[in-house]
Amino acid sequence: MTMNDIAIRNAPMNITSVNQDDINAAVWAACDTFRGTVDPSIYKDYVLTMLFLKYVSDVWQDHYDAYKKQYGDHPELIEEMLKNERFVLPASASFYALHTLRHSPGNGERIDKALHAIEEANITKLRDVFQDISFNSNKLGDEQQKNDILRHLLEDFAKPELDLRPSSVGQLDVIGNAYEFLIKNFASTSGKKAGEFYTPPEVSALMARLMAPQEGDEICDPTCGSGSLLMKCGRLIRESTGSRKYALYGQEAIGSTWALAKMNMFLHGEDNHRIEWGDTIRNPKLLDSAASLKHFDIVVANPPFSLEKWGFEGADADKFSRFRRGVPPRTKGDYAFILHMIETMKPGSGRMAVVVPHGVLFRGAAEGRIRQKLIEDNLLDVVIGLPEKLFYGTGIPAAVLVFRKKKADDKVLFIDASRDFEAGKNQNLLRETDLQRILTTAATRQSVDKYAYLATFAEIAENDFNLNIPRYVDTFEEEAEIDLMAVRKEREQLKAELVSLESQMAVYLQELGYE
Repeated sequence: MTMNDIAIRNAPMNITSVNQDDINAAVWAACDTFRGTVDPSIYKDYVLTMLFLKYVSDVWQDHYDAYKKQYGDHPELIEEMLKNERFVLPASASFYALHTLRHSPGNGERIDKALHAIEEANITKLRDVFQDISFNSNKLGDEQQKNDILRHLLEDFAKPELDLRPSSVGQLDVIGNAYEFLIKNFASTSGKKAGEFYTPPEVSALMARLMAPQEGDEICDPTCGSGSLLMKCGRLIRESTGSRKYALYGQEAIGSTWALAKMNMFLHGEDNHRIEWGDTIRNPKLLDSAASLKHFDIVVANPPFSLEKWGFEGADADKFSRFRRGVPPRTKGDYAFILHMIETMKPGSGRMAVVVPHGVLFRGAAEGRIRQKLIEDNLLDVVIGLPEKLFYGTGIPAAVLVFRKKKADDKVLFIDASRDFEAGKNQNLLRETDLQRILTTAATRQSVDKYAYLATFAEIAENDFNLNIPRYVDTFEEEAEIDLMAVRKEREQLKAELVSLESQMAVYLQELGYE
């Protein structure tokens, strides 16, 4: 019996069909193991990492079974074929090897060793991905509690609903969709921390569709979070062309979030990606050379709003000349990210969409001067005001700015989409009709009464380059004229009804013995 036989001897062998809803429900139920003991912002990393481990193990097992059926009498051929797998899985690192030993002490240490072994076996793809996650951490409690929690977690992922073999679930996107489902649900329960790793899917879809990604495009998100915005762009290309000829690039400052993005990419089959870990402003890593930023066809981002410590101290000496139009204020980094993105657009095809707080549209001083130069350089194309309460962790409304290196005119289209949404208790939602209205208006590039206005450069200059949307889109609705005679007639009717009710009440009181 080979090591691979031992590793998977307890894996389920009956192939059954599992659908998306079953998988989503099962992975969310696995979170019950942690609820009440560990904060969601912490246990999300454990659940998402275990989903990745289970997926890698199930794919390996599925292919091992197929090779064994084909080369059963030649184990050396099986071993040789397995070397060509997308991910190499050391026998002791299999989910099923861990599951077999779940009742023994040391679950946390065994899982950490398994992840380290997988990283080492796939070093070019998974270098450092698991360095910020430790299942042997005291965050899970003392040794006994930690061992029990992890035993339950292993049992949760061993359920038939989480049989993630390709022969069972079919398309890879089913696994990626489950990962996205988890990230979205974690975001909805994580408060302000959610903005660090997730952009609402409707906002991501809007930005991706505004960019109209094409086959062959190089697409970048310099603050990529878990990578969902990048993958929306990739999916649009696949859906419209059937091609995977595109490349996704990203950078993320938070180590654990960067790891989420890497796993997310692989689970969605996006192997043609380069996601770097580091601070985009202080230490951009997507470079063509030591002194040159890499340029992209599409740049999209939802940067942190008004970041206080963004790297002001070294900005005026930036070797990439990103701040030649001006250095943003010390305590507000919004324009630092905008200027970085501007510099990374390709000269011909470059286009970008960025989410910003409304203050970016009208704040003065250094920001006002930067804004003026961007408009004078004819880079700003569209300003879109979004509804409030769309983003996790903040209720303030935001805007999407679209920039292009080559524009059809020198005008700016303002769209006030702030009133079109489906109201929710905690989060509002952009519906497909709302998205389509924005996209159609942006494409036709014409003024729409009380919704959009195509402003000339002269009009914007007359407003001192203030981009506050109400200055351009008049949404004022005149109140209907009051018919005073009708109001008087209604008042007389109400008075008569009141007299009648008073008389009736007096009769009732008298019958009850109240004089």
